[in-house]
Amino acid sequence: MKTTILAIATFIAAIAIAPTNTYAQDKMNPGDALPASATMKNANGKPMALKDAMQENGLLVMFSCNTCPFVIKNQPMTKKTMEYATAHHIGMVIINSNEAQRGDADSYNAMARYANEQGYTVPYLVDENSKLADVFGANHTPEVFLFNKQGKLAYKGAMNDNPSDPTSYKKMYIEDAINAVVAGKEADPKTTRSVGCSIKRKA
Repeated sequence: MKTTILAIATFIAAIAIAPTNTYAQDKMNPGDALPASATMKNANGKPMALKDAMQENGLLVMFSCNTCPFVIKNQPMTKKTMEYATAHHIGMVIINSNEAQRGDADSYNAMARYANEQGYTVPYLVDENSKLADVFGANHTPEVFLFNKQGKLAYKGAMNDNPSDPTSYKKMYIEDAINAVVAGKEADPKTTRSVGCSIKRKA
């Protein structure tokens, strides 16, 4: 009887601590290779592969969208990051994986308008059926993944240490990671907790 009760208690405890998100977490970790063959449609109408966005010092992939309050309040940080990456010869793409809102706020046409309004100077790509987000294990907007010149993941997580109030940040994680990659060193930290809206996948 005690064995049965213990087994039931263990099962209940396992359910309690199991992640409620049905999508796998941390699928891509530091040291993993860029899925270079992934091809997506750009907001300018042209398809492109991630490998085509790589520059001599690497590639920065940002998962974002059009309407998330965290994305909107972090737009100055996105612009700052875009400029910093470009200045350090790091390619960059912004990816919209909100497939559940593709017929509405995150439609292709809405993305094209948003990219124009925000003055994006990097590709804004449509991730159909959230396939790339699933490969990366990305779950929030905004969330960044930095790859070095060898195409290996060097850093993933938040742009800065205060995504909820980016005007009060003290550390710009992504700039520190870019500096490390350019210098041929390892990022420190290699991962931080991403904070933002959940990526809206189709059920």
